[in-house]
Amino acid sequence: MATTSRVPAAVDALLAIVQALPALAGVRIVDGPPTVNLTDPDRIHVGWQPGAESAVSLQQQWNAAGARTRDEMFAIACYAESRSGDTDMAVRRQRLFAMVAAVEQALRATTAAPEAPTLNGTVLWCELTTGDLSQWQSEGANAGLNFTVACRARI
Repeated sequence: MATTSRVPAAVDALLAIVQALPALAGVRIVDGPPTVNLTDPDRIHVGWQPGAESAVSLQQQWNAAGARTRDEMFAIACYAESRSGDTDMAVRRQRLFAMVAAVEQALRATTAAPEAPTLNGTVLWCELTTGDLSQWQSEGANAGLNFTVACRARI
């Protein structure tokens, strides 16, 4: 069956990779937006950011003359949050960036696996790109980070 986009497979693969990370044991990993008022102290959403208009933004274009294959570039919206009952913002910020670092490390090539990260073969490459940190005090310290996983695929 021909595919018109690698987005669904890539989002599913990113979600599976994040769910399997030992460094994120105890972190709630959410597929898309919250369905209830989540009170977990630490969580990561794949395919959602607070206030974002889209879960994934994408573009496609022909990759060569002949119009047989297309290049697809897309950005998967993600969000991480860490909260506690105390008011120590530095601890929340450190925890938040440790969670996102685990995701970023999973998307990096290594000496043992030098090929570009491919989200289990669903894309040509991917990388964690942009991020926006938010901090607030509401029943304790809260830190949130909107971040984006950029991908390139051939369809």
